[in-house]
Parts: sequence; C-alpha cells; structure tokens
Amino acid sequence: MKTTLKARLISLLILFSLFLISAFTAIQLNNQIQKTREFNVYQANQEAFVARDRLQEIFSAPNDTPRSSLITESKNFLKTLLESGIIETTVLVDKEGKAVILEGNLKLFFEDEKPYLEEIAKNSAAKWMVAKIDKEHKLVNIFVNFKNPYGYILKLTFSLGNIQKALNAVYLPAIITVIIVITGNIILGILLSIALLSPIKVLNAATKSVAAGNLDLQIKIETKDELEELAGTFNYMTVELKKMKARAENANPLTKLPGNIVIHEEVDKRLAEGKKFVLIYSDLDHFKAFNDKYGVHAGDKAIMMTADIFKEAIAKTGKPDDFIGHEGGDDFLLLTVPERADQLAAYITQEFDKRIRSLYSAEDLARGYIETKGRESDAILKFPIMTISLAGVSNVKREINSYAELTNIAAEVKKAAKKIKGNSKFVMDRRTEDLGATFRGKEAH
Repeated sequence: MKTTLKARLISLLILFSLFLISAFTAIQLNNQIQKTREFNVYQANQEAFVARDRLQEIFSAPNDTPRSSLITESKNFLKTLLESGIIETTVLVDKEGKAVILEGNLKLFFEDEKPYLEEIAKNSAAKWMVAKIDKEHKLVNIFVNFKNPYGYILKLTFSLGNIQKALNAVYLPAIITVIIVITGNIILGILLSIALLSPIKVLNAATKSVAAGNLDLQIKIETKDELEELAGTFNYMTVELKKMKARAENANPLTKLPGNIVIHEEVDKRLAEGKKFVLIYSDLDHFKAFNDKYGVHAGDKAIMMTADIFKEAIAKTGKPDDFIGHEGGDDFLLLTVPERADQLAAYITQEFDKRIRSLYSAEDLARGYIETKGRESDAILKFPIMTISLAGVSNVKREINSYAELTNIAAEVKKAAKKIKGNSKFVMDRRTEDLGATFRGKEAH
C-alpha cells in the first residue's frame, strides 16, 4: 500500500505527541506518588502520636474500670482512625502477640514481626515507637508502646503511596499537557506542510511535466534553504535536458556524434570565451571510390571505424574537454588545445592506416589499389587504398572571429593536405595575418 509523505509526517507527529504525553504523565505521576508517600509518612507519625496519647488516656481510668470497657472504648477510637483513609489496619496486641483488637483488612502479624514487639517491650522507656517498611506491599507498620497495665502494643499500618490519589492529582496537568501538545503539533504539522510538502508537491508536478516533454518549464521556490537550492538544480536540469535533446536530434544517426548545430555552438562558445584551440578537420581520401566498389554497408563500416578512432584518440591521449563532431558523410571534426593537437592527429592517422586495410579484399591489398568505373564514363579507374587527411586550424597566431571563417580556412588547409600523396597525413595551418598562404605539412608515416 502506498504511503504518502503527509501520512508519514502525521504518524510521526502522533507518535511524538504520545511520547511527550506519556513521559510528562509518568514524571508527574512519579512526583505525585513521592509527595503522597512523604505526606503519608508524616501523617503516620502524627497519627502514632495521637494514638499513643489517646490510648494512654483511655487506660489511665480508675483501676476498677472493667477491661472490657477499656477495650470497647479503644476499639471505637481505632475505628475513627481508620475513617481518615490513611491508616489501613489498626491492631492492639497483648504481650503474647495475640490480637485484642483488629480493625482493617490486612493480615495481623508475620513471624518476622515478633522481634519488633520484643524490642519495643524491652525498651519502652527509651523507644516508644518502632517503624517497619514493607517494600513488597508499599506499607509502613508502626508499633506503638503506650502506658497501660496490660502490656498492650498498638500496630498501625499505613500506605506509603496511594496510586489513585496520585492519579487524581495529575489528571488536570495531564489534560492541559495533552491540549498543549496536540495544539502544538497541529501548528507544527501545518508549518511543515507549508515549508516541506508544498514545495515537494511543486517539484513532483514539475518533474512529471518535464517527463511529459515540457523542457521549457522553470519553477520558483523561495525557502532560502536546500529546497530552494533543489529547485535551482531542477531548473538547471531542464536547461541541460533541452540542450541534450537538441544535441540528440542533431546527432549523426550513424555515429551518434554531435552534428552541425552543436559543432557550431561549441566553436562559438570557445571563441566567446577567448580560448586558444585547434580545430582538426578530417576527410577520407578515395572514400567515394571505396563506397562504389564495396557498397554502402562497407562505406558505413569505414565511417564507424573512423569515429571509433577519433573517440579512442580522445580517451587515450586527449582530455574530457576535447570535442568530436560529425558533419556528415566522411567529414569529422575535432576541437582540442594546441599542445595536444599533434599527438591526437598522430594517433588518428597511424591507427587509420592500420585498420582501414581490414575493409579491403586480399586481392586489392596485394595490388595496392582498387579498380572501379568512373562516374562520368565507363572507363576503369584505379584508386589507392583509402587514407585520411587531417587539416588543422588554430587561433593561436591569427585572430578568428566566427565559425564560418574557421571552416573556410579549414577547407583551404584540407585541399592542401589531400594533395600530399602517400599515407594519412596531418597539415597544420601556421599562417598569420602578416604571412602569405603558406602551409607546413606533417605527414604520418
């Protein structure tokens, strides 16, 4: 089942609210129990004083007062103590530890209580009260020795902490806390929705729109944080996707290399940035004759092989900022920096001469040429094994202001390169505005 970010956020806020309320209630309840316990201990001491004085008063009656009358009066008094709700049990025991009066709902004595009775009986003058805490039942048992002719001892049992009383005391603070936490989290949820969910929804809708082909879309999110930065990245992405789409549409269908429009943009970009560069323009010598003899499929193989060699040259001896373009047919173009031009050209010409032979028949390789009919006559013409001519043009020694000017110069240099017989070659235009049209050629051997 799909979970939305809003549902997840609400769930987290609910869990956070429950945690805060539970923690606050637990702390308040614990504090209240502690206060109740301290109060009950204080009350127990006070009740013990009152009980001792009252019982001593009862048993100070004349000697001829019947014991039963004293017991009855004492019982009535102990009942009144139970009515306070603090005392759980009142027990009046004799010297043997037997109950004379038992009021309450707890057991009378355990065997381990006898030492307390013996201790208080022996030290009645110095110690009239002994307290024993029952941690298991959260009770305190107070043994009170008072003046009486029968050796009676009073046992009072008190609760250390009353949970119900503590709960009653924390009800109101807990309810207030619940209201505050829920209200606070509602406000927090609204703010988070505005600050997070709304921009995310905008980004989500924009992403779907871009996926549908709307590459002109630009979004605006002003949050002064990472979301605004993400929106900026999104806008940058759409611009780059539009460029990529244009390049893909302009790419050569055979080699997938950038075509004329992208080549033009790349050259203009370097000219605008004032960068020094070398344009290496290529042309396959005798390609048309090869295509006529072996067919279009073989011609495509030759073009793909040339594209692969250009790519390998960049991968092995160039840099990522070097650029390869394919104008169409057998015409390729490479942009690089001046210091890498000779090395790249050397790799291309040498690899081309090695690999192109694999596209010829053994018979033609043995002869060193192919025979095919001329296009304007039926005469059989001889054409050498294909080579590649590279023409280099640079703005290092002369100012070049446009793409058209650059390609015109490259066409001149290519003509000069194709006149050189033999293996593949690279001719670099080293003319300046002050020199005539002189070329210094560099052939690949």
